[in-house]
Amino acid sequence: MGKQKTRKYAAMKRMISLKDQRLKEKDRAKAKEKKKEDPSALKEREVPKYPSCLFFQYNTQLGPPYHILVDTNFINFSIKAKLDIVQSMMDCLYAKCIPYITDCVMAEIEKLGMKYRVALRIAKDPRFERLPCTHKGTYADDCLVQRVTQHKCYILATVDRDLKRRVRKIPGVPIMYISNHRYNIERMPDDYGAPRF
Repeated sequence: MGKQKTRKYAAMKRMISLKDQRLKEKDRAKAKEKKKEDPSALKEREVPKYPSCLFFQYNTQLGPPYHILVDTNFINFSIKAKLDIVQSMMDCLYAKCIPYITDCVMAEIEKLGMKYRVALRIAKDPRFERLPCTHKGTYADDCLVQRVTQHKCYILATVDRDLKRRVRKIPGVPIMYISNHRYNIERMPDDYGAPRF
């Protein structure tokens, strides 16, 4: 058996010299020297724009009746925990709640097949409002994140860790989740919502 050739550890990359024939004329020219900046000149800075509904970290658009975007796994885990979705939401927030379900989430539940037919029946409940999707594909996570970023009036109901992690980066969006056989909510102002444990 022959000896295998391996790259040396921390080997330097070979650089092409400026006199190499493979380089074009424009690439061969040295970079122009930058002008020194005037220290007395005013500096322009880009400040990130935040929606007007956000007051410090709290969202002023949230208020009863609450608009709650529901994810596929939230419905499945609610069935496992034997929770009535609308009633449990009202128990959590002490106010009227309107669950919203997007076309993507509906398509995702339909794709799951006969095993999740109870979830499909719950999703077709007349108490659930339907939101039409205009984008291509049926990837629900991107759809929900996009909706929550555009309109800050929603609470996102999900059990998915990755989706929660993505939504936590968006300011002013509370997340509803299931813990100890009941609904709980995070990032909600303390004057309304369920007690924290």
